[in-house]
Amino acid sequence: MIEEIVKSLRNKKIAILGFGLEGKSTYNFIRKYLPKIHIDILFKTWGDNLSSDIKDEYADFIVGENYLENLEKYDLIIKSPGISFKDIDITNFKDKITSQLELFLEHNKSLTIGITGTKGKSTTSSLIYKILKDQGKDVELLGNIGVPIFDEIDKIKENTISVLELSSHALQYVKKSPNISILLNLYEEHLDHYKSFKEYGDAKFNIFKFQNKDDIAIFNLDNEEIRNKNYNFKTTDYEITMQDKINVLTKNTVYLKDDFVYYNNQKIYNINQKRKLKGNHNLNDIMFVLATSNILKLDLQETIKSISEFNPLEHRLEYVGAFDGVEYYNDSIATIPEATIESIKALEKVNTLIVGGNDRGVSQEKLINFLLESKIENIICLPKTGRYIYEGLKQSNKNLINVTNMEEAVIYAKEVTKKETICLLSPAASSYGYFKNFKERGNTFKYYVAKEV
Repeated sequence: MIEEIVKSLRNKKIAILGFGLEGKSTYNFIRKYLPKIHIDILFKTWGDNLSSDIKDEYADFIVGENYLENLEKYDLIIKSPGISFKDIDITNFKDKITSQLELFLEHNKSLTIGITGTKGKSTTSSLIYKILKDQGKDVELLGNIGVPIFDEIDKIKENTISVLELSSHALQYVKKSPNISILLNLYEEHLDHYKSFKEYGDAKFNIFKFQNKDDIAIFNLDNEEIRNKNYNFKTTDYEITMQDKINVLTKNTVYLKDDFVYYNNQKIYNINQKRKLKGNHNLNDIMFVLATSNILKLDLQETIKSISEFNPLEHRLEYVGAFDGVEYYNDSIATIPEATIESIKALEKVNTLIVGGNDRGVSQEKLINFLLESKIENIICLPKTGRYIYEGLKQSNKNLINVTNMEEAVIYAKEVTKKETICLLSPAASSYGYFKNFKERGNTFKYYVAKEV
């Protein structure tokens, strides 16, 4: 596989677009196997962790506001996921755009499992990785989870199963799809990156678009946006539903009936048995994992054992601890209203909610209406979307307060949250502009929770 990728790069005029984690990984891969090929590296600004004194006589760095100009002159543009072409006319170079993901899918011969969705990607990817690892499979976890594919590509053998967490950004321009492709859900998100919600949804559906007749798609039948796509799923694909309905679009259904998950008419999982993943949204992710286990003919009881042992990932309904009789949960990954609503439902005893973040044009009306009907007493609103939520709730009997930063939010939460209840950070908005990412936001919350006042 590596030889084939290198062959596809040789004698090409190449641009590496973006020089973050994945861009640097691409650069290192090319330099390892093609040390003297000329490459241009294009990005907007030198970051804190990137020195401008890199010495490479076979590389030119094109840096600045105009770094996206003249891309048509290249034979191949290896794009990092975070680079947006939202306001760029790509007509003259669209066919030249590729990525680590596409190069890998094009030349890899071993099994690939791709997971995408607005929410739940990391949990589902990590859980699939765990069940495979626990059953002795040679498996690698790659992609959006934090490890660029090219960093681990030399570990991929004929029998390796690659579990790929895939963002919409990674999928947007691909022309290949994984063997088993999972679409967990589709909600409004990343509208700062795409021209429309439709364009965002189209990027997600690329996970299915290039599958062949032997590949398998697993999709959420309950999600309205997925159903509205009217995608031509194969009868051999798998539909996931938390309702008691079967074989709606395919011959394979994983569904919920009473207290059990079924595969077609076979009872496979008791939803009341021990698990650390709280809430229906996590149960839905588990149903996708059970479908994957069935497709791969894994030992069902071993799969269920792995599910019961799996700990929630950091910043995803993460239990921070109990302080002065109050339990604190960090759900910083919740960047859309639907995620915050599901987290509140999962915890049940939320007395104080800390909400708000960067405004990316995602409507907060659904969350506002949910909070109006909820039993949550204290709602602490961070800028900027927190201001909209405050305005939407100010005629209610909720205890509302606008704060300017996380320290103020936690101090106020400690004052007002009733004992034997929960304080939840679940922002329903992204962190950008206020924090480097959702991890920094979650860690800041945890720091102030643990800090003595």
